[in-house]
Amino acid sequence: MKVGIDMGSVSGNAGSTAALGAGGKNAMLDLEELLATRLLVQGNSGSGKSHLLRRLLEQSAQWVQQCIIDPEGDFVTLADEYGHVVVDAARTEAELTRIAGRIRQHRVSVVLNLEGLDAEQQMRAAAAFLGGLFDAERDYWYPMLVVVDEAQLFAPAVGGEVSDEARKVSLGAMTNLMCRGRKRGLAGVIATQRLAKLAKNVAAEASNFLMGRTFLDIDMARASDLLGMERRQAEMFRDLQRGHFIALGPALSRRPLPIKIGVVQTSARSSSPKLMPLPDAPVDAMDLIFTPSPDEVRPLVRRPAPPPPAPSTAEILAQVTKPKPEAEQPPEPVFPGLIEAEREELIDKVMRQIIDDPEASFRSVAVLYQDFLVRCRIHRVPGEPLALPAFRRRLALAQASIDGDTASTETWQKALALSESLTDDVQGVFLIVAQAAVTQAPCPSDAALARAYGSHSTSRARRLLTYFEERGLLVVRNDFTGKRIVAFPDLDCETAAGDPNAPDDMAEENTAAE
Repeated sequence: MKVGIDMGSVSGNAGSTAALGAGGKNAMLDLEELLATRLLVQGNSGSGKSHLLRRLLEQSAQWVQQCIIDPEGDFVTLADEYGHVVVDAARTEAELTRIAGRIRQHRVSVVLNLEGLDAEQQMRAAAAFLGGLFDAERDYWYPMLVVVDEAQLFAPAVGGEVSDEARKVSLGAMTNLMCRGRKRGLAGVIATQRLAKLAKNVAAEASNFLMGRTFLDIDMARASDLLGMERRQAEMFRDLQRGHFIALGPALSRRPLPIKIGVVQTSARSSSPKLMPLPDAPVDAMDLIFTPSPDEVRPLVRRPAPPPPAPSTAEILAQVTKPKPEAEQPPEPVFPGLIEAEREELIDKVMRQIIDDPEASFRSVAVLYQDFLVRCRIHRVPGEPLALPAFRRRLALAQASIDGDTASTETWQKALALSESLTDDVQGVFLIVAQAAVTQAPCPSDAALARAYGSHSTSRARRLLTYFEERGLLVVRNDFTGKRIVAFPDLDCETAAGDPNAPDDMAEENTAAE
């Protein structure tokens, strides 16, 4: 089914003869082609990007499900006119992921409002939400238009003031949207102020372009390259008026085509500043400014002390050559064995508290480590805290939930040795399956393994078992009823038959508790 979206009119102010001849005609966008080929919008602040996105959303609202990643809260007004649901991003990452899954299931158009969050919180919230859309079950892969305004915030070309982890998860979510989202029905529409600030692997996946006004040479050169124009024609991007764009792509035009975006039905809550006359100056303006009102609290002005004089060269050399005093050795404990046993008991208690948290499986290791350090201080765990590598190992062991008698067996020690050949992020999943084999319990379901891996996708759990099997650590087979059995040749044991499609008992308990 072919649906044409009216984006405005062909302005006919470009240099091509075809564009001049087409002036005044409607600029149509093939919505079905857009869903397959994605769109990139570029233009400096004030060029009309948000107006363009609003026109696209309004014209296509009745034809396709929509999701808007809105960092400034400008698109929440679509809810009144077109029924979009506004999702406040001030929630946990796990909650945003679950909401995104329900959105795909029930085909509801939404606006993710990121207003009020700082840059790093916005990146994490958007990554969790996009991850929930991307990891939806195959039965819910309906077509969806995913519009990301100010995309350079979520897929920056270089690192900024945010942490490397936040940038990594956000960039990964944007890359999945633009590179792998098409097969899942996700059509990315990204808008950016500057192409130079946007990660190239994200921008390169778009096949349709709408280039607006820009002034910097590097941005004009990249825009002309994307549109297949000569470098001498790049100067035209400086002369584009507000709301005028150059269109190119299979959903728009096979040749660069200048268009003017049409009017919209809704408006943003924020608008461009307008000039207005100053109020008449009162006669006692100085008294109004310098006389505090009774409600004001006058702050104390504290002048900083003058800096001390810089030390001389002789003083600096004397400090450098002065021997450092030996650090005092802490007193030896009277009963070191008892203190170490108490420390291990407290650490096990803290790890159990973390594992029992229903949201723990879907948090990153870095976040869980910070939670671990805080809990250790609360419980007054003696000694130095565990380093991050040691914490990851203890976390994997805690996920296996092995009892004391089984942990002391030779078979379990061999399982621990086998797990050390794997990376930290999959050791927990391996030990959960190994624990079932050692105790002859039923093989865990795909949902339980996915939760242990920190994902909602059961297909990832199946891929992990395939990965373990390819490394020769285990063998997966099914009995005549279709239940799964996992055997460990090196351990000489195997799990009991378990239903791979069974629901996750812990997830159901958490849902019932909610």
